[in-house]
Amino acid sequence: MLESTHISKHHILDSHSATKPTKELNSQILESNLEFLNDKNVPIYPLQNPSYAGFCTITHPTKIRRPKHIKSEQSLAKVLHSIVHIEYSAIDLALDAMYRFRGLPPSYYYDWLIVALEEELHFRLLRECLNGLGYEYGNFPVHSQLFDAQKATSHLSDRMALLHRGLEANGLDSNPFIVHKVQEFEHTTTPQLLEALAIILRDEISHVKKGDKWWKYSCASPTTQNFLATLQHFRTFYHTPKTLNIQARLQAGFLLDEIDAMQMYFQNKIL
Repeated sequence: MLESTHISKHHILDSHSATKPTKELNSQILESNLEFLNDKNVPIYPLQNPSYAGFCTITHPTKIRRPKHIKSEQSLAKVLHSIVHIEYSAIDLALDAMYRFRGLPPSYYYDWLIVALEEELHFRLLRECLNGLGYEYGNFPVHSQLFDAQKATSHLSDRMALLHRGLEANGLDSNPFIVHKVQEFEHTTTPQLLEALAIILRDEISHVKKGDKWWKYSCASPTTQNFLATLQHFRTFYHTPKTLNIQARLQAGFLLDEIDAMQMYFQNKIL
């Protein structure tokens, strides 16, 4: 049986990721593990439970208390832990995007392999900051919303729209607010954390751009109206951002007219 763990985290989270160039690791994985992706007849066995279920306590998002302001090491750790969890989940999302969808151009699989490797880097950078505060990933409760959204989107256009053009783009919007929150609390880890957040914003722009590209490739009519209709359909998983990071979204492939339409839509409708 080929489960989605066939392309699993141990390919990325082992010592190779820290010691070998990305290009070499790309080649190793693609040569040894991805031949079956060209065969649409190979059964797909997606993960039924989050890969972090064994070491994280999963709870409903509304039960997770996130500090509005950082006033202590623990409150900083809680904020940081929530971002670490997002980055860990994002590795799964990229790997599942590779595994779940078959018969696509080779560039599709290269794109999401690169995303997975970059998400692993983000996870590692943030985890180091978390460890510097005396905490570990799994010390605080987490939610499974990204995994649940992953399970709910079995069609490529839905996956790209909701996860990578929708939720991941929301990360572009929230990054400046997180930076501001981190800057409120002076700590020895602050410079390292701010540097990691800058790297994440840069890379996430390219990830959203890949989601934009493959959404337009897979969607019969890639219009703003259809994109918003998809977000509305999956409103259980999607939460409207308070403020759009216009510059980052433009770099990620959104058009200014589209951003204006989204802002009007978000102001007048409840997703």
